Amino acid sequence: MKKRKMNRDWIATARTLSEALPFLQRYDGATVVIKFGGNAMGDDEAMAGFARDIVLMRQVGVNPVVVHGGGPMINDMLARLGVESRFVNGKRVTDAATVEVVEMVLAGRVNKRIVQAINAEGGRAVGLSGKDARLMTCTQADPALGFVGTPVEVDPRILRALFASEVIPVIAPVGAGRAGETFNVNGDTAAGAIAGALKADRLLLLTDVAGVRNAAGEILTELSAAQIREMTEDGTISGGMIPKTETALAAIEAGVRAAVILDGRAPNACLLELFTEHGAGSIIRA
Repeated sequence: MKKRKMNRDWIATARTLSEALPFLQRYDGATVVIKFGGNAMGDDEAMAGFARDIVLMRQVGVNPVVVHGGGPMINDMLARLGVESRFVNGKRVTDAATVEVVEMVLAGRVNKRIVQAINAEGGRAVGLSGKDARLMTCTQADPALGFVGTPVEVDPRILRALFASEVIPVIAPVGAGRAGETFNVNGDTAAGAIAGALKADRLLLLTDVAGVRNAAGEILTELSAAQIREMTEDGTISGGMIPKTETALAAIEAGVRAAVILDGRAPNACLLELFTEHGAGSIIRA
């Protein structure tokens, strides 16, 4: 009985690989930017699973770019160092002391943990921040928030050089100002800006929810830009989903073929989205 079950499992695996062939061919040579964050970052098993998916994507010819967040790790380090945070309209004020901690945590601890996870799965990953090779030049988003930046220029040449060497870039969302200032950038915003500069085939925004829901609470698998705007105006899209959909729309306007908001907690979420017929989460097209 056990042998029969194993045979069925092998047959199912072979069928899955066969069915994935058209999607593997479609994304051969494609650029996919993945925003990684949320609860999956704090779980070793989930981190290893994510890293394995990224390595597989590179192995089959995709050029993955990982952009990560790290809010909980920043909060933890600020508390340990006794740095108090102020908030304006629910957003953290990033003063000079705070931005030093942000850069240390994001470009150091968090970035290298993801790099190590990818390398442990057989990939070749390199950690960067938006300050490296003038990747991401920023201006101040709001004087009241201090060193919080908005990307105004993205130079993707360093990323294309890494693609040519089959190296996976892992990017911390820290940028530089024109006068050399350090800016903390929202991870989703950074991922969208980088995807736009690369004219990426896909922007995958991994979150802690299953996707965009309609007024009845149902997950919408496909949306247009017009639907997003209408649902935002009538309040169907609210709270933390608003900046994610705004990022998706901005990326599409910059030349990204499609953006997907999907549940990063689900095993193999990126692979399901790219290499299966049904995909995962909510895809937004121009």
